[in-house]
Amino acid sequence: MSIKVRETAEETRERIARTAEELFRRMGFAKTAVADIASELGMSPANVYRFFPSKTAIVATICSRSLGEIETQVGQIAAGPGTPQARIIAAYLAMMRYHKENFLEERRVHDMVLVAMENNWEAIEAHKARIGTLVARILTDGMAQGVFVPHDPLAVSQIILGTCVRFCHPVLVAQNIDEDLEAGLTASLTFILRSIEVERTPLA
Repeated sequence: MSIKVRETAEETRERIARTAEELFRRMGFAKTAVADIASELGMSPANVYRFFPSKTAIVATICSRSLGEIETQVGQIAAGPGTPQARIIAAYLAMMRYHKENFLEERRVHDMVLVAMENNWEAIEAHKARIGTLVARILTDGMAQGVFVPHDPLAVSQIILGTCVRFCHPVLVAQNIDEDLEAGLTASLTFILRSIEVERTPLA
């Protein structure tokens, strides 16, 4: 005799959000109604509304999960091996690839990305601050290793973020999707980081 384990409210919310995201990818955000999500889950629309007041609220949960996934990747790179320069470049490449692979290569979810950004500005600003802190840790490592000249790592991290925004902002990446973004991002970061690298005296 099998015993059905009841889901927690949080597990049900996550199942609704993941099912909704699959439908947004398949049908497009605008064409997906809460009734479609409910039908896919085998529940009533009223039950979906018990957990989310609107379709936009579902998108907010998807957005928060995605931001968390990006931060986890960047955190692992920041704490991993490699030179400070290589880790910073790898962190930004990871962010860009995440947006391309998860959102921008599927045009049907583009509207969902726009809704997420318009309605989750505070969450996105907090995400940018956390990314800035992770990159600042790498810059601090670089100073400790004698790779970078002394500087304010948080301030420099914000300069890097502002300069490279076109490579990690989903909408801007979408507008330039036909370019070699990886090469452009790598060249931009290499140029910026050279400005804080310790000058090496050439060997005679």
